[in-house]
Amino acid sequence: MKTFLTQFFTWWNSQTLGTRLHTWRYGKRVGQDEVGNVYYEGGIDSEGRTRRWVIYRNYSEASAIPPGWHGWIHHRVDLAPPSDDYKPRDWQKPHQPNLTGTPAAYRPKGSVLTNQHRPQVTGDYDAWTPGS
Repeated sequence: MKTFLTQFFTWWNSQTLGTRLHTWRYGKRVGQDEVGNVYYEGGIDSEGRTRRWVIYRNYSEASAIPPGWHGWIHHRVDLAPPSDDYKPRDWQKPHQPNLTGTPAAYRPKGSVLTNQHRPQVTGDYDAWTPGS
């Protein structure tokens, strides 16, 4: 019952009730990534391509899609990662989640969220003033 209510009233928890019905009616399961997200395809989108979508394991977070699946879901490649012919490129790095808003987020020197001091201005910069 909790799952049903969560799907009915929220969009950020895995899937909505509408997505569940659409997946049941049109979806063909293509595969699952190492995190537990499940990928589907079925139907035709407005550009005439096969519609592709993902059901997230937990919260709907687009940065949780690994590089191989990202290319497939955005129609950059035709082969999904579970395919026997799929080979990741040499330049593809392992997936890293989006750390924005967490204590591990990047904070440059001088950020108000760090205890570091802002670097001193060198003096080779002249501020613009109107009329000069």
